[in-house]
Amino acid sequence: MSTITGSWSLHMKTPVGTIHADYLFVDADGVVTGSASDGSRITPLTDIVVQPGADGERVTWRQSITKPLRLNLEFDVTVDGDALIGESRAGRLPRTRVTGERIDS
Repeated sequence: MSTITGSWSLHMKTPVGTIHADYLFVDADGVVTGSASDGSRITPLTDIVVQPGADGERVTWRQSITKPLRLNLEFDVTVDGDALIGESRAGRLPRTRVTGERIDS
């Protein structure tokens, strides 16, 4: 079972301010699926890849959003216990720092 499984609170530091969203990752028979929620919308995650690493589990995924702008995001994070850190990127825009903490056990 993947260490990303469960509920997470993520914080993304963008040029327009810090964005907060809740993420849910589910592992069903070795296949990880996920979704993000900003409180008003639930967005599915696609292309989730989980890889073991020396510093923790590396997880990448894609996500399309429509607010504040229509963007296709790519995430690349490392999970270490109940914390994660990494970055997201939207096309040619600068990388955005992503941090998160598990909100369930």
